[in-house]
Order: sequence, then structure tokens, then C-alpha cells
Amino acid sequence: MNRNWISTAKTLAEALPYLQRYAGATVVVKFGGNAMGDDAAMAEFARDIVLMRQVGVNPVVVHGGGPMINEMLEKLGIKSEFVRGKRVTDKATVEVVEMVLSGVVNKRIVQAINDQGGRAVGISGKDDDLMVCVADNPELGFVGKPVEMNVQVLRDLFTAGIIPVVAPVATGMADNETFNVNGDTAAGAIAGALKADRLLLLTDVAGIKNKEGQVMTQLDPEQILELIADGTISGGMIPKTETVLDAIEAGVRAVVILDGRLPNATLLELFTEHGAGSIIRNPNPPPRRTSRR
Repeated sequence: MNRNWISTAKTLAEALPYLQRYAGATVVVKFGGNAMGDDAAMAEFARDIVLMRQVGVNPVVVHGGGPMINEMLEKLGIKSEFVRGKRVTDKATVEVVEMVLSGVVNKRIVQAINDQGGRAVGISGKDDDLMVCVADNPELGFVGKPVEMNVQVLRDLFTAGIIPVVAPVATGMADNETFNVNGDTAAGAIAGALKADRLLLLTDVAGIKNKEGQVMTQLDPEQILELIADGTISGGMIPKTETVLDAIEAGVRAVVILDGRLPNATLLELFTEHGAGSIIRNPNPPPRRTSRR
């Protein structure tokens, strides 16, 4: 008998307790980085999401799209400015952001999931007032900070067996107001409002590293604050860890910062003993929802 088949069967058997643990759980996945521009990586990610849904997980995909926005702005001759790593978004820019994120990027991911046999529907934070924002910082223009979340539309999609794919574009408090929302921020706000079992932040790094450059596989919020205070966590990892802390405070059971470049990273994290990044656990987790009868 082919040893690969035996190995596959053994892997499936070992996954059983993890499959049982996450049956009925809500998992929010922030998707971005290099994989979004690579057809093979996109297909692999989509297959993982479809498998998650197939085994009883309720996945929500929240995506970014910075490189695609930059490309379109350049084509249109609209110059971007950045303040502390965040895009300054004027009215012309926010129109392009919405066009790219809600249009091109969102539908590519939806199509990839559907191509793998899933049922995906693309929405933005504007749909059913899923995400209502105010300006995060006057310096940044139409960059939004979520202040009101209405996640019933996501639960309705779960009930219908549909995988929501969310573009981080939101409505404002005033009529006809549009906000660009950082993808990590949007994913954290959605995960918090859903009291998700897991928030998976796919990145282009292996996880949170200590002073020696080694990945820390398990942390708590106190350790995160200490690492920020002593400068170990710096640069682009600071806003990611701020999202982690906000999500945990809102009731997410655990957040994982993991390397999205790893094959099947989300499946490794959820369904194997190995894991695939840095997990930050809620010290006071809410009761786990279970689907067992």
C-alpha cells in the first residue's frame, strides 16, 4: 500500500479532536500579502477555507489590498501620502479604494472560493451597516475607526451555508460617507463583534519574535504590552498587536499571527498539534459555543 495514503489517513485521524473542537466555531481570517497576487497561492487559500466550512467551522474572510490600490492610484495619477504607515485617504483616493477592494479584490477571492466548491458571497462594511466608522485621525482623512458593528448579516450567511468575504470599506455616521479601514483593524472589529473563537492574521512574517529573533509561539496580552514597551515589538508589528489586544478585550478567545506564506497555514494552525505562528490567548475567555447535540 502507498505510504503516502497511510500517512494521509493517519493525519486525518490525528485531526479528529481538533475537528471536534472547532465544529460550530467562528473563525475570522485576515487575508493579504503576497498570496493575493499569486493564482496558485490564492487557490490553495480558497481550498483551505472551503475545507474549514466543510468540517463545520464558520469562516469569515476579511481581506486587504494595498498593493492593488497602489497600482490603480498610480495608473490614475493619484499620489498617496502615508502617516506612520497608514494611507492618507482623500475623497479621490477613497473612491479608488472602494472600487479596488469591493470590486476587483473582493470578487477575485469570492471566485477562488467558489471555484474550489465553496459558496462565497462578497460584501463590504457598508452592507447592512456591518461596519460604521468615524475618522480615526484627521491627518489621515477618510481612514475609519469602527464604532458600531452590526454582524447579524454574517450570522445569516453562516446559517445559509455561505462564506462571507468582507472588503474593509465602511460607512460613516453621515449620509454618503465612505471610509477606508485598515484590513487588520476591520478583521479585529468583526472578530470582536462575533466573539469569534479565533482570529487568524495572515502575514508575511513567521510571528512575534523575542529579542533573540525567535518566534514566540504562545503569549498573553501582558507579555504583548511588555514587548511593545521595551521596543521588541516595533514598526508594522505594533498596529497588528494593537488589533490583537482590542480583539481579545472585545471577547475573541484567541488571536494568531501566522505566516501566510506557509502551505495550508490556516489548517496547520487549527487542525494540528503543530500550530503555525504566535498565539495570544484571552486570559478570561468567554464560554465556548459548541455544536454538539
